[in-house]
Amino acid sequence: MNKILSIVVIMAGLLITSVAQAEIVVVVNKGNGATLTKSDVSRIFLGKMKKYTPVNASSGNALRAEFNKKALNKSSSQVKAYWSKLVFSGKGTPPKEFASDAEIKAFVASNPNAIGYIDSANLDGTVKAAITL
Repeated sequence: MNKILSIVVIMAGLLITSVAQAEIVVVVNKGNGATLTKSDVSRIFLGKMKKYTPVNASSGNALRAEFNKKALNKSSSQVKAYWSKLVFSGKGTPPKEFASDAEIKAFVASNPNAIGYIDSANLDGTVKAAITL
């Protein structure tokens, strides 16, 4: 029994490590010719730049937590508190959430002003990479 538990713990550690090391790519519609900086991405996903329609990975997703750290310089709880305050005051609506990279790519591919993020391993020709984090 202890041997099985040890194997499960090791496998979980390897999975968490691989997710934490995942390269995140911010994607836009293929027709979007804009160049974006990390600061632009942060402003878009915090509702400060209205030119784009941002979409998030679902709450609790490891990639989302990593994106929050890398792009927004905030923890997931800080981002949640930030959006709660804006929603309560009527000053903003958080980005729509999708359960998978495939759903994010489909939304971005069908909306010219959409922007999202996915694991770089899932990047294909349906969307265009704007910046890698």
